[in-house]
Amino acid sequence: MARLSDIIENFIKQVINDTQGVAEIQRNELANHFNCVPSQINYVISTRFTNDRGYFVESRRGGGGFIRISRVNVTGAETGGYLMHIVSAIGDKIGQQDADAFIINFVDYNIIEPREAVVMRAAVSDKILYRIAQPERDAIRADILKNMLTVLAV
Repeated sequence: MARLSDIIENFIKQVINDTQGVAEIQRNELANHFNCVPSQINYVISTRFTNDRGYFVESRRGGGGFIRISRVNVTGAETGGYLMHIVSAIGDKIGQQDADAFIINFVDYNIIEPREAVVMRAAVSDKILYRIAQPERDAIRADILKNMLTVLAV
């Protein structure tokens, strides 16, 4: 069974898809909908809807407050620039979970096909890099992912 955080994330992503890339939500209403505390909504938004995952989040507090989550549009000629931005954002090392998040976003943005994502995730997984000790493992994972993205950006 899926964790509550996964369910909330999927719900918000569905709202974003249904509203052409922008979801405006009220934290308390969403918490009531999922029968959870508002801090659970904050956790999901702050960990799963970040800039490096392709989302822009803005909020307004108070009685009429809201949280607006926008998906960054990446299409056509912008794709190469976006991928190169991600290459520079990765830095010298990246963990498996963050690498997976980037790759999943590439599928969501139609930059790569789901089958390509499976191959990319396999290439940077701990299952293949297990013989390499940390922190070298995350450095090698970053190099592999950046190399794949550079090839895609061309």
